Amino acid sequence: MTFKELGLHDGLIEAISYMNFVEATPIQEQAIPAIMNRKDVLACAQTGTGKTAAFLLPILDELAENPSQHTTTLIVVPTRELAVQINQEIQGFSYFIGVHSAAVYGGGDGREWDQQKEALTNGTHVIVATPGKLISHLQQGHVKFGHVRHLILDEADRMLDMGFHDDIMKIVSFLPEKRQNLLFSATFPPKIRKLARELLNEPEEISIAIAKPSENVEQRIYRVFDEQKSPLLRKIIREHPEYESILVFSSTKKKVNSIIRSLRHKDYQVDGISSDFEQSEREAVLSRFRSRRTRVLVATDVLSRGIDIKDIDLVVNYDVPSDAADYVHRIGRTARAKTEGIAITLVNPADMYRFDEIDRLIERNLEKHPAPEEFGESPTWGKSSGGGSRGRGRNNWRRGGAGNNRNGKGGGRHRNQRRKVSGGGSGNGPKGQSQDRPKND
Repeated sequence: MTFKELGLHDGLIEAISYMNFVEATPIQEQAIPAIMNRKDVLACAQTGTGKTAAFLLPILDELAENPSQHTTTLIVVPTRELAVQINQEIQGFSYFIGVHSAAVYGGGDGREWDQQKEALTNGTHVIVATPGKLISHLQQGHVKFGHVRHLILDEADRMLDMGFHDDIMKIVSFLPEKRQNLLFSATFPPKIRKLARELLNEPEEISIAIAKPSENVEQRIYRVFDEQKSPLLRKIIREHPEYESILVFSSTKKKVNSIIRSLRHKDYQVDGISSDFEQSEREAVLSRFRSRRTRVLVATDVLSRGIDIKDIDLVVNYDVPSDAADYVHRIGRTARAKTEGIAITLVNPADMYRFDEIDRLIERNLEKHPAPEEFGESPTWGKSSGGGSRGRGRNNWRRGGAGNNRNGKGGGRHRNQRRKVSGGGSGNGPKGQSQDRPKND
């Protein structure tokens, strides 16, 4: 289905066309009509499916059809990276319709607080915010929500995992009772169902690819001892120059720094990013990675959701994430919008039970390869400590393939010919600010 067939405002269609997007993704086909019909929505969609545009486009359509001088829409997200990304996408989509938005998040300096305060007090149609910082502005009286018609919770499962339930409910207490509520989540655990019961009114439920990796991701698992991880990572990078954009996830900031030192010692172009980076530092690091001035980016899970970086060739899980759902988000950084990619996970004996949980979640039994023979003995799967038989696996990382495993089939690399909106308004479409700002009262 095309976006024109969805009945969106001509100004939005013009912006979408400018970005060379043609067809709506499945989540967009289902969510956009429901939202335009003023229904509450409970949607399950993983990263890379186009879920951001699925809720932005119908909200912007209403603002284009019924202009307001007030703040009408609040989008609450778990991280500042996601807040910045969504705000950029709003600017791109709304270039021809004159909608203002502001991103509100923590982690910056006093100047960012002042800039956010100014944007809120001057008025803006759409606010994209992290819970804690938004509450601070609410308590200071910088923003009023008397005219809010839409509440969107994006990556709601992540917010609950981060302990934001009470903050969300406090924010809701500032909103009018009569409003449209949209809840987007990568998974539907019981706590999400509970939150939906608390907030949503007879919602339309939409489920797209529940917590499953894209079929376009080739997943390769290595059983290794800790001391084998660093040399194996270097081997992968060294022997595969065709991987021009590599994202490495590690569980701690300390390990991120250790991996960076190891790679820089071999003269690789590498950067790192973690939760204690200032916003300006993060943006500089991400800019270098997007432009491919940096080949390898090492990160904690701060980047597993909410960052739109296109054409990542390889994702490496240096550690297994503690939450099985985060595995899906990590490897979702590659193979976005129907391109293909590769995800390699290095699993030590202590983390094998975690990967068993991942297998259950994604309903697969991925083959666990030994490390290449040159690295010596590999642990046996299921052992919680040392030991295991010596591995004889071949070092064979193919480019392309759809979830290569015991039961899966490989495939060649291809690019989807017709682009779909799966995030990435920033850098791909029109940008700009309208002249008439709304009032915040």
